Order: sequence, then C-alpha cells, then structure tokens
Amino acid sequence: MKGALAGVKILDLSRLLPGPYCSMILADHGAEVLAVEDRRFMADGMYFKDLYRNKRHISLNLKTEEGREIFFKLARDADVILEGFRPGVVDRLGVDYESVKRVNPRIIYCAISGYGQTGPLRDRAGHDVNYLSTAGVLDLIGEKGNPPAIPGVQIADIAGAMNGVIGILLALFAREKSGKGQYIDISMTDSLLGFMTLPVLFSQIDEGRFERSDTLLSHRYACYNTYETSDGRYLAIGAVEQRFWQNLCRHLKVPEYGDLQYDEERREEITGCLRTIFKKKSLAQWDAELSTTEVCHSVIQNIEEVLHAPLFNERDMICEHLQEDGRSVKTLGIPVKLAETPGSLRTLPVGFGENSQEVLRELAYSEQTIAEYQASGVV
Repeated sequence: MKGALAGVKILDLSRLLPGPYCSMILADHGAEVLAVEDRRFMADGMYFKDLYRNKRHISLNLKTEEGREIFFKLARDADVILEGFRPGVVDRLGVDYESVKRVNPRIIYCAISGYGQTGPLRDRAGHDVNYLSTAGVLDLIGEKGNPPAIPGVQIADIAGAMNGVIGILLALFAREKSGKGQYIDISMTDSLLGFMTLPVLFSQIDEGRFERSDTLLSHRYACYNTYETSDGRYLAIGAVEQRFWQNLCRHLKVPEYGDLQYDEERREEITGCLRTIFKKKSLAQWDAELSTTEVCHSVIQNIEEVLHAPLFNERDMICEHLQEDGRSVKTLGIPVKLAETPGSLRTLPVGFGENSQEVLRELAYSEQTIAEYQASGVV
C-alpha cells in the first residue's frame, strides 16, 4: 500500500533538525525524499542519521558550477525544495526560489529559518533556546523564583518542522487546483508564538499577570501540579474540571477541599497537604490506586520507560529495525494513522552521501565523470 504522498519528489537542502525532521515526516508518508548536503558539513558532526529513514542522500558542493548543474537537473523534476539556511544563503549559492522557478514553475519552495525571511532579526544566528526566549515560551518554563529552565527537547525545531509539513501540504493542495507552485516562509520563532495563545488570553483576563509556575495550568493550584512520591519519583495531576478534583479529594480523604479548588487564600495550604499525602506511597502504588479513579493523573516517565510503554508499543509508536551490522535499534513510529494510505518505515536510515553515485547515474553521468566529481569534491 502506497503512502498518501507517493510520487511527490522532494529535495531537502536543510541539515539541522527542523528540515530533516520535516522531510522525514513527508518521507514516512510516501514522498520520495533526496537529501542534498555538502560533505564539508560532516566536520561538525551534525548528521543525525535516524532522521534519514525512507530517504536517499547525496553529497553535493553547491559552491561549484558542476554542483549547481546537478542540483538544477534534480530540481527540474522535483515537486518540493526544502532549505534550512540562514536568509540570503541560497541566493548567494544561486539555488534560490526565483532561480529554481525559472526551470520549474510548479516548484514549491519551503524555507525554514530561525526568525523568518523578513524582519529585524532575519540575519541573526540562533538555536532552540534563542527562539524559545524570543517567543516568550522560555520565560514560562521552570520553577517560580528560579531562572527559566531550558527544556530537554528541541521544541522550536519540532514546531518549525511541523509548520513546514503543514505549509508544504497546503501548497501541494493549492497547486492541484491552480497548477502553480509557491514560496513558503517558515519561522521557528513564529511557530513558537502559536504556543502562546492561552498565555496571551489569560494575561489579558488577569490584567497582564502571567508568571512562571504561577498560573492556572502551571503549579498555582493543587489541581494542576506535580507531586513527589515516597520513592523519589513524580506524579502529575491535571484535575482541572471540578468533578475530577472532587474525585481526587474524596480518594485522598480530604473532601473538605472539594469546593476550594481555586481558592486563593488556601491554595498553598491545599498544595502542601497533597504534597505530604503523595509522599507516603510509591509511584507504582499511586498509579495503581488512581487508575481506578477518574482524576486525570499520569506517571512522569523517563525515556527508558517510554520506550517500553505498552501504550506506545501497542500503537506502533516504538518500532525496531535491524541495522547493517545486525543490531536491533528502537526508533519512533508514525503518529498520523491514516486508514487507507498509512505511512510506513520502508528503508533504513542512509549514511551521508550513500546514494551519490546512484543518483548521478540516474542523471546519465558517466562513471568517469562521477569519479572526477568525487575526486574534486563536487560530490
């Protein structure tokens, strides 16, 4: 069974997380993705091989005339080009949207950058922590009274990748009706600002007050909080609705707090009481108890537990594939479950430049020319 994007050809010029993750999602759903990277990038060790499943990879030096010639031969037959350089780089290389559009008017050209192609920060260098900071997200992460805490996952990268996927799919849909390609400008910082919808709304309701770990949905009240257990593990409670909160209070034998869920004068007292109660039993004991009571609770799992969790294994979100050396490695599955055209893990992650010779042969380059290009650093 073919994926929903079978037949869609994508050239991915990006190299850091947003682009390869974006094209991996598209490749998982059947798109033919060819990753194009300069082999000089290998020096910084930023090749995340697991992001290259279901893809092919060619090394290509776009600073050479021959490298650009190969690129444009590939671009003529592509549906989508994805790039993740800082604004202006593809223009200097001569592989920008307007240049590609002249040889392929139907091309969809998606650029993912830190701050976007326009605006006062377009040329500024940055990474995930900087985009989180600029969008206001980082200020809301961490304990009250302490410095903001950098999360252990790359939120900005993933948000930018997701919006890249959305933009490409929208553009493909529009092209089906109009026959025209288009340019897509994705900013990772813009993508994060979309996460701030509720904080902005709540700050307007509460005259601008919205502080780290001191809001309705972040530690201010006992009903939406985290609690340490007797074995040093942690439990999350998300009993926002009153019925869930009252269920919890009854189970913990503190029914007197049932009508005080959002009481400002006693909120610290209530939270302190629950902290004392939860430290009396282990995480496993609380999980077993609360699983029979509707209170919106969850175990705060570590990575090892996630990889072995029945939930994710049953939903095929934890998969295994055999590497070339015969070792079995766990990888993450496909979260979008399409009934008629499901995504799939078809090929193992490829090595850097693994398909260079194969791709050049498909473009009708001779073995002698391929050898010369490899020797001179074109590929």
